[in-house]
Amino acid sequence: MTIARFHPAHGLLACALLLATACPRSNEVAPASQAADGNGARTLVIGLIPEQNIFRQLERYQSIADFLSDQLGVKLRLTSLVRYGNIVDNFVSEDMDGAFFGSFTYALAHARIGVEVLARPLSTNGASTYHGLIFVRTDSKIRSVADMAGKRFAFVDRATMAGFLLPLHYFTQAGKDYRTFLRESYFAGTHEDVIHDVLDGKADIGAAKNTVFERMAAAEPRIESELTILDRSPEVPENALAVRATLDPQLKLGLKRALLTMHDDARGKQLLQAFGAQRFIETSDADYQPIYRYAADAKLDLATYNYKND
Repeated sequence: MTIARFHPAHGLLACALLLATACPRSNEVAPASQAADGNGARTLVIGLIPEQNIFRQLERYQSIADFLSDQLGVKLRLTSLVRYGNIVDNFVSEDMDGAFFGSFTYALAHARIGVEVLARPLSTNGASTYHGLIFVRTDSKIRSVADMAGKRFAFVDRATMAGFLLPLHYFTQAGKDYRTFLRESYFAGTHEDVIHDVLDGKADIGAAKNTVFERMAAAEPRIESELTILDRSPEVPENALAVRATLDPQLKLGLKRALLTMHDDARGKQLLQAFGAQRFIETSDADYQPIYRYAADAKLDLATYNYKND
């Protein structure tokens, strides 16, 4: 049985970066996200995925948005979504122009609506990728797929690599259908919640992103001492900014250039350090090959895959 569980307080927070642009030709109608406000300003709406508490997520990205706003002479508009998968649906329904997609949500959005990836952060420790982890309580007897029979698994969301595609691939490679092999599974909504659920014994097994796991372990030492990692995925790109293919080429270039040169500005460099990054680096669709391979191994068609948590 698969149970969907949501945490409104940890819902998706989206961040909007507003870029000034030239007016559209008189015979064109600008998308809602580029429509002028009362002062004639235009907007580009950029979303965020809910990998952690929405307040921490907002705090982390707001300084980047503010810097780009000042550099490009733009305004800010914020929008909130409830979960990972919604970022693909709402990209169209809310006329979003881009998003800081996770690796799997990017692959889905690229397959469905043709978004183009621009850049991702290079962390202060030199990493621009992350990997997924499958873990259990150290005091449990679970050490292999066979030991998971009849147990309870906490996923993050059906549209996450670390929180779903990794364990799906893990079970598929072992010839197991998790829906019948496990006693129960559910979607916790965030990586943080999955980690706490396994730590507190609400779930027997969980899967989450290593960067969230490590950040939480630094604040809660018992995470490292009481949880044992059983498997990990290949490295995939950290959350990267991707935009709709039809975005004005000059806007696309300006946004990409502002991100890639942010570290050359004194204030930008300080904000990047607070963000936990050295700089942003160029990113391409080829960087997502591990995602495409995992999806193919699990026999997922990204263009038709049902990413709803039902």
